[in-house]
Amino acid sequence: MAELEITTMSSKGQIVIPLEMRKGFSEGEKFIMIKAGKQLILKSVEDFEENIQEDIAFARKTEEAWKRYEKGIFKSMPVDSFLKELEKC
Repeated sequence: MAELEITTMSSKGQIVIPLEMRKGFSEGEKFIMIKAGKQLILKSVEDFEENIQEDIAFARKTEEAWKRYEKGIFKSMPVDSFLKELEKC
């Protein structure tokens, strides 16, 4: 199951990866960052080729859901239910 967290970019462009999401990664590990419009996708260099199209589709669906949230068009639900709803789109 995917995990969702909110983080903030600093004035220097730094983004903190929340502690729970860092589990399984080690210091010095290299990542690839992909920018598609206003979406950023972070992938481990080792896993870059795996599921890249699915990652982009998931990012697109998440961005669309966030836009609906900002407009007040949303309903509250647990994360696992939210992810199931995203899969339907």
